[in-house]
Amino acid sequence: MLVRPYLSFEGRCEEALEFYKSAVGAEVTALLRFRDAPEPPPPGMVPPGSEDKILHSCFRIGATEVMATDGGCAGAAHFSGVSLALSAPSEAEANRVFAALGEGGEIRMPLGPTFFSPAFGMLADRFGVAWMVVTEPEPQGDS
Repeated sequence: MLVRPYLSFEGRCEEALEFYKSAVGAEVTALLRFRDAPEPPPPGMVPPGSEDKILHSCFRIGATEVMATDGGCAGAAHFSGVSLALSAPSEAEANRVFAALGEGGEIRMPLGPTFFSPAFGMLADRFGVAWMVVTEPEPQGDS
């Protein structure tokens, strides 16, 4: 079994994809616009003029695939109760990614050392998606 997050940006998906490409090096692996769907959306599902909005997309951050859409193009995405946890390989990379994701967003817990990580922080990006950025602790050698 496999579980993948599916994010609905309600009209801002393309902007979000470009942001994640820049902020975390996301690679878009699939993209389908409403106009290119084999069947038109059911009446009332999306507002007129949304033909160029994204019906479905998939992007990769490291080894993780995330799917995204413009959904019903309602204009206001609501992400609550779920966070995407991003494990950075180093404190420097955690700092870089945290700053990039936080640009235009809301810092909920500044990035800093905790009992479980040399660098951990929480934020909501400019789209309202919650992120937890963590650096895995260095393995302790036997001494």
